[in-house]
Amino acid sequence: MGGLLGNGVRFGLAGPVMVAAEGIETTLSLRHVLPELPMIACLSAAHLAAVHFPPALRRLYVGCDNDTAGENAVATLQHRVAGTGIEVIALKPSGDDFNTDLQADGAEQLAMALRAQLFGDDAAAFLRP
Repeated sequence: MGGLLGNGVRFGLAGPVMVAAEGIETTLSLRHVLPELPMIACLSAAHLAAVHFPPALRRLYVGCDNDTAGENAVATLQHRVAGTGIEVIALKPSGDDFNTDLQADGAEQLAMALRAQLFGDDAAAFLRP
C-alpha cells in the first residue's frame, strides 16, 4: 500500500474547511450528509493523528470513533496545530462510530446530530438540506 503515514483517501479538493476521519466507512458516512465538504479518510486512528495539513486549511473537523484511540487522535491533532491558526473540532458520533449512527438512525438524524457540532456557517454551507 505504500507510505500511508500522514496521507489518506481524499474526497474533494482541499480547502480552508475539511474533515479528517479515521476510516473509509466513517468518512463515507459523513460524506453522505456533508457531500460538498472536502474530506480525507486516514485509514486508522494513528494515521489520523499524523495527517498532513493542506496549506489553505483553517478549520479541521475530526470524525473520530467513540473510543480512546479516537480521543487520543484528536488530542494529538490539537497539540500539533497549536499556534498554526488551524482550529481542530472533534465530531462525535452518538454510537461507536458514524457508520453505526447512519445505519441505525438514518441520514436525517445524523445530519441533525452534526448540525449541533458544526459552526453555523459550515452547517449552512455543507449539510445536505
